[in-house]
Order: sequence, then C-alpha cells, then structure tokens
Amino acid sequence: MEEILGIPFETIQNNVLVWAKHVVLALLIFWIGMRVVRLMMRAFNKALQLREVDASLTTFLESLIKIGLQSIVVIATINQLGVATTSIVAVLASAGLAIGMALSGTLQNFAGGAMLLMFKPFKVGDFIEAQGYSGTVQSIQIFVTTLTTPDNKQVVIPNGGLSNGSLINYSAQPKRRLEWTFGIDYGSNLDEAKAIIRDLLEKDERVHAEPIPLVELAALADSSVNIIVRAWVDSENYWPVYYDMNTAVYKIFTERGISIPFPQLNVHLQK
Repeated sequence: MEEILGIPFETIQNNVLVWAKHVVLALLIFWIGMRVVRLMMRAFNKALQLREVDASLTTFLESLIKIGLQSIVVIATINQLGVATTSIVAVLASAGLAIGMALSGTLQNFAGGAMLLMFKPFKVGDFIEAQGYSGTVQSIQIFVTTLTTPDNKQVVIPNGGLSNGSLINYSAQPKRRLEWTFGIDYGSNLDEAKAIIRDLLEKDERVHAEPIPLVELAALADSSVNIIVRAWVDSENYWPVYYDMNTAVYKIFTERGISIPFPQLNVHLQK
C-alpha cells in the first residue's frame, strides 16, 4: 500500500473527501444563508417604509440587523468546517457584556433615540417641553436631541431621559385653546366688559367660531371681579392672538372707563 509521509494513501484520500464534503456544505450554507439574509433585509426595509420610520433610524437598524444576521451565517459556516465556535461565541459574549456595562448610559441613550425615531412623539420643528426645558426641536440624533429655546439658547438633552420621561408637545395638535383672566373693578359694568371681549373675539379672524368662545364670570376675588375667557386658535397663532387680545382689552377698557384693579387693602380708622 502506498504511503505519503507514513500515512496510507487511502486514509489521506478518505480524509480529503470528508474535508471536501465539509467545505462544499459550508459554502452551501454560506451562499444560502446570505441569500436568506438579503431576503429578510428586503422584507424588513419594506416594513419600515410602511410604518414611515425616520430615514436615519432605518439606515442604522438595517446595518445593525444585517451585521447580526451575517455573523450568524459566518459562525454556522465555520462550525460546518469543524472549527469549534463555542469558545469564539463565549469570548464575544464576554466582550459584549464588558462593553455594555462600561457604556450603559450611552446604550440607554441609543435605545432612547431609537424609540424616539420609531414612535415619533415629536418631530423636527415641534415646540416641546421636557426635562425642565422648552424649545423648538432642531435635530433628533441617535444619542441626543437638540432644542433651541425662545431666547436662542441651544439645549442638548440625552435621549434616554426623553424616551423615559414625560414631555409636552405643543405642536402635536393643529388647534390650541387660549385662556385669559381679566379683572375689573367691583364698580364696573360686568355686562359691558363681557360684551367688549366677545366683540373682540368675533372680529379676530384667527379665533375659531367653533367651539364657541367662553366669556363668563370666574370669581369674585379680593380686589377684582374676574372674567375668564377661553377661545380656540390654530397652534401657530397661539401667542400672537394672546398678546393682541391683552393689548386690545386694556385699551378699550381704558377708553370705556372700565377699571382694571390692582391688589389693594382698605384701612378704616375709627375714633
């Protein structure tokens, strides 16, 4: 029997055949696995498009999931070649655990950014109040969200707190309700004051006729008779209407002799 380096030729031939079989199966697993990954990614992409997920989140999630699935295919291919993959997986798991513990805060912000981009409690251009700050959203990034305050300060808020905490989105609805409280003197004509306010609301085209604006006596306070006023406007007109109404009411009340009182204390002296 022929030998090569002291090993029978038949044994070498059998080993080569076995190895060739493993190689062919490994290549087949790799080829089929990559095609399955491609099909899965295509379906995943369509699902994200149907849900209108933000483009930046779509790209990131596709890359992350694609790398994960391809890693599984590579590990399965290596395992088919007879290489022990348990130690490799154990090392990768240990490394991932250590990195995760070291970057726990960063990972929380990353997860928060993914949640914000996916569920969209607000979008760029919305005016929100969260984490003790109010401002217009300038950008929603993976780790942080940037706001610009009304006095033009830039605020950077970690996404972890935004996704877990409460927030108010003032731009979420097309309409908002305005509310004023106007105080008049106890000697002033209440009906006239209410009629003036209703007339101002009817003449302002920015104020919605429905729901009907509310103008009613709210309270008999210590120094004034308080009239509560509620009206609905488009969200972008909230502050302009609010300030214009304050100015108009003050001017007309002054012209009509309707006093707007201030807190005062009357002291009576008796002999």
